[in-house]
Amino acid sequence: MVPEEGSSSVSSSPLQMFSMMSLSPGLGSPYPWLREMKSEERGLCLIHLLLACANHVAAGSVENANIGLEYISHLATPNGDTMQRIAAYFTEALADRMLKGWPGLHKALNSTKINFVAEEINAQKLFFEFCPFLKLSYVITNQAILEAMEGEKVVHIIDLHSFESAQWISLIQALSSRPEGPPHLRITGVHEQKEVLDQMAHRLNEEAEKLDIPFQFNPIVSRLEDLDVESLRVKTGEAVAISSVLQLHSLLAFDDEMVRSKIPRAVHLQRVLHMNPHTLSEFLEKDAMNTCASSPDSALSSPMPTAISSKMVSFLNALRGLSPKLLVVTEQESNHNGISLMDRIVEALTFYAALFDCLESTAPIASIERQKIEKMLYGQEIKNIIACEGLDRKKRHERLDKWIPRLELAGFGKVPLSYHVMLQARRLLQSYNYDGYKVKEENGCFIICWQDQPLFSVSAWRFRRYS
Repeated sequence: MVPEEGSSSVSSSPLQMFSMMSLSPGLGSPYPWLREMKSEERGLCLIHLLLACANHVAAGSVENANIGLEYISHLATPNGDTMQRIAAYFTEALADRMLKGWPGLHKALNSTKINFVAEEINAQKLFFEFCPFLKLSYVITNQAILEAMEGEKVVHIIDLHSFESAQWISLIQALSSRPEGPPHLRITGVHEQKEVLDQMAHRLNEEAEKLDIPFQFNPIVSRLEDLDVESLRVKTGEAVAISSVLQLHSLLAFDDEMVRSKIPRAVHLQRVLHMNPHTLSEFLEKDAMNTCASSPDSALSSPMPTAISSKMVSFLNALRGLSPKLLVVTEQESNHNGISLMDRIVEALTFYAALFDCLESTAPIASIERQKIEKMLYGQEIKNIIACEGLDRKKRHERLDKWIPRLELAGFGKVPLSYHVMLQARRLLQSYNYDGYKVKEENGCFIICWQDQPLFSVSAWRFRRYS
């Protein structure tokens, strides 16, 4: 089948093509014209095929989902353009979800798989290097700490994911130049790998000694969900600041059983009319939701904004019990915690399309570093969001409008981030020539964007005394 002359690939309806494929298991290979598409047309076709295939996965239609994955595999590749790369990781996640329907087969295929923790940590460090999001989070966090700790003589910082020493080296340098002199500084670092904390301790002790700052590093080897807050050893008279970068959402896995009530809702979808978006994320935002209306689980509600598990309640209460002068929270600005699989897939497509898109602006298409970030970081997150459920689904990202009431209910009061903090963030973007990135203020919090797509939020809090 060849499109009529003068017709666009949208009007020729890749969805109609997919329906024909689904009804014809023996077709074997995709229509030749699919391979001859321009990159943008192929991207739009891949989105339609992905979402139609995801509907089949959500509906439990294995045969149709299998046919869809076969056709997508002819167009998707982790070494192609941005949309081809995204499609490769989404199809892998959908296939993994299908395989979990046969636990024996799934376990057999994964029985010899080795998890290389060092590679995952390396991918996180590459993400820090090639994308400004963590750098911005650290700059904002540090400046907020400096402002909150002005005049304090004993400062205790608790880092709930202590893996990048550059953040605290920068803070140590800033504290050393305070007009009133540096405080006695203690940093407690939490990480599940002892080697990471050992490296952190070495670098921070070295820097503090060089600048003649009284300093102590307290390492705690633990996962966040297993952390005993008592082990943080906060002492009387210490001014406490807590930094949580992309960590708190993992605790939401423990409320999975609490939020099983599936509340129907009306899903209103917008028809795609445009073919010339400025960025891939805009392209997805305008088109991606076009095919999910028929999903049987698309009417299910995501968890209520204020629904908190006992794990989250107890953890936030424990943090509040430390009476922190400051708690700075960085989280992904997307809702990947919906009950509906289709809702999660649509949200993830938009979010990760922007992440893949911005990575293309800083890393060459064939670079090993880019492939590692996409495979070990983005790919694993996508698989967790789509293929996992229950306690196994840790990547339960939620937007700021859900974190605000959750933290307020836990007894924290919002601390508006200052204009000077914003200036520091914008200077960082300028100094590294990060074009296309933006930091916006929203109700005293900061939203970090690629183009106009919000990707991460940073908010500051302090404990609030109950009256």
